[in-house]
Amino acid sequence: MSVPPVYRGRFAPSPTGPLHAGSLVAALASWLDARAHGGRWLVRIEDVDTPRCVPSADLSILQQLAGCALLPDEPPVYQSRRGALYQQALDRLVAADMAYPCGCTRQDIARSLAASGHSRQRHGELVYPGTCRRGLGGRPARAWRLRTDKNQPNSAFAQAAHATSAIYSIANPVTGLRETKVAWHDRRLGPQHQNVSRDVGDFVLRRADGLWAYQLAVVVDDAAQGITHVVRGADLADNTARQILLQRALGLPTPQYLHTPLVLGANGEKLSKQNGAQALDTRDPLAALNRAAAVLGLAAQTGPPADALAAWVNAWRAILACSENPPPPGILANHPNQAVP
Repeated sequence: MSVPPVYRGRFAPSPTGPLHAGSLVAALASWLDARAHGGRWLVRIEDVDTPRCVPSADLSILQQLAGCALLPDEPPVYQSRRGALYQQALDRLVAADMAYPCGCTRQDIARSLAASGHSRQRHGELVYPGTCRRGLGGRPARAWRLRTDKNQPNSAFAQAAHATSAIYSIANPVTGLRETKVAWHDRRLGPQHQNVSRDVGDFVLRRADGLWAYQLAVVVDDAAQGITHVVRGADLADNTARQILLQRALGLPTPQYLHTPLVLGANGEKLSKQNGAQALDTRDPLAALNRAAAVLGLAAQTGPPADALAAWVNAWRAILACSENPPPPGILANHPNQAVP
């Protein structure tokens, strides 16, 4: 019998500024889930998009976490120092004919879609029609993309005991290609699915400016760090299918996923630095933690933050103990996205 791997979770903020109230919800949920499972909790600084990073924001984030008694079990890892790993992954995909260079600009993509009668946009981004699968046509390469029509079942995923109940995939042949529909079970949101070829297209692995794309970096890092469970905000749920395809293409195991409720700004959109989110004030860490816990459906606590965290771990663990499919729809159910009071 295979032995389930030791739980390893992570919180992976981008240092585009200090943490805010929404960030703390994801950090607290991932920390509680790791502690309730008796596992390890890591922090990864996702600074791969260097133009958006703010100097010293990483230090502010680590200080805010420490102020709330959320301490990682290992030294933080920085994506900006891991380019060699990402290059190795891209080289493997290219050698397997799973990735190709792309010379298209956004205008090229828009014209191609319009010519084929498909001007559909997705979250403001054009669905890539696969133009450069057939070659660059004399244009210089700008970016590298994953072929979403050539993914095969992931043998590493099939062998990963911790993942088999969390995700499955269906691939149906369409017009001689493989139209890949990925379905998985989110621990809070329930069954999810997406046809990546149709809804996203061949997505970018390395950008035209030479920077590594988020999708490739996060997949490589999760595997390299042995992450078994990903707990993050619901705004990232839409990325999951793409990451699963990359895991499959690289022969990497698939973690279990849980996407937490979002904290909304005054405009009804996800609280973020772009819509005026204030930096998390940790001068009263218990108050900040209680507000984050309320979004997760956890009762307010008094006393030192360490005691509050211990109480919430026990509550989270109690839900896990009575669930055959952990973790906890019980803790997170019926708590939709909430506005900042």
